[in-house]
Amino acid sequence: MKFGYFTLSDNNYANNPRGPNDFVLDIVDEAMHAEALGMNSAWIGEHHFSTLGVNSSPEMVLMYIAARTRKIRLAPAITVLPLHHPIHVAEQWATLDLLSGGRVDFATGRGYDRREYAPFEVSFDNNMEIFAEGLEALQTLWSANGTVSHHGKHYNFDDVWITPTPVQKPVPIHVAAFSRPTVELAARLGLGLVVAAGQTAAMHGSLASLANLYRELCAKHGTTPKRLVTSYFIHFADTPEEELAARQRQLRYHKECTSPAFPGDPATAPENYRYFQTIVERYQTQKPEDFNPNSVLIGKSPQIIDTLKTKVEAGGFDEVILYFNLGLKPHARVKEEMSRFMEEVAPHFGT
Repeated sequence: MKFGYFTLSDNNYANNPRGPNDFVLDIVDEAMHAEALGMNSAWIGEHHFSTLGVNSSPEMVLMYIAARTRKIRLAPAITVLPLHHPIHVAEQWATLDLLSGGRVDFATGRGYDRREYAPFEVSFDNNMEIFAEGLEALQTLWSANGTVSHHGKHYNFDDVWITPTPVQKPVPIHVAAFSRPTVELAARLGLGLVVAAGQTAAMHGSLASLANLYRELCAKHGTTPKRLVTSYFIHFADTPEEELAARQRQLRYHKECTSPAFPGDPATAPENYRYFQTIVERYQTQKPEDFNPNSVLIGKSPQIIDTLKTKVEAGGFDEVILYFNLGLKPHARVKEEMSRFMEEVAPHFGT
């Protein structure tokens, strides 16, 4: 099992002294630290207008990182495909794949924040069908040996030829999934999955249950299962005081950043987002002691190793991407915890 660095660039906190520009520079430094430590990948989120995160261009940030690294794989977490034309996405990420020597792990999804859709004049209510059509067009653009034409409900183009072409044939594509319809879309198209551990446990029972569902749906559609990736929040804590502080940091992240971004009103949320209502309700009533190993790694290395062994490795997942820098955790502490993870935890998984 491999390990990667992950961030959504959360910075939407009250009385926050850290500016967005400073945070983006911290993220770049942390990703390059991940390379130095031997981590497999860097997954950097896309958010707009500071609704949750402050990094709007993962492709630009990862291009900068690519020029200063040699091995680490480069992934958006995730590209919100309905906000972009699939032709433009295909061109940008093919360029990064070429210039990085074939190091792109592309990941995409629909996102969950209506406020990010409105200024781009894209329908949040119809984003599932927009996403599915755009994803199929993207696959076609990357796999074609010549020109491509597409005539659909949301995209129409003729005789398009993508240059440059990706080095990888094919580029690994991961679909960010919470619900069964999105898992089935990934299975039907023969694509991998990237999921959040906590939401997966809440909706499907466990990571292993989701992995089994995905493989069953791949069999149904006659496709070969691809890689399974899960994110996990992580905090090292050696004392009860450090553990309480970590839990309070985690709770602040959910209450101040993620809850406002989720479509929590059933009266206005699209039907395929209604499940977010229960997530928001849980976050608003949650206490620091309520966080469990289904979603958050907290404690000393042996505790973290045990959770990763029993909940992730045993579930058949290929990679864990670790969310170290959340809730205004200081940059120096983030790098210390990254180093500690690779020294004390990763060797127990053959990495």
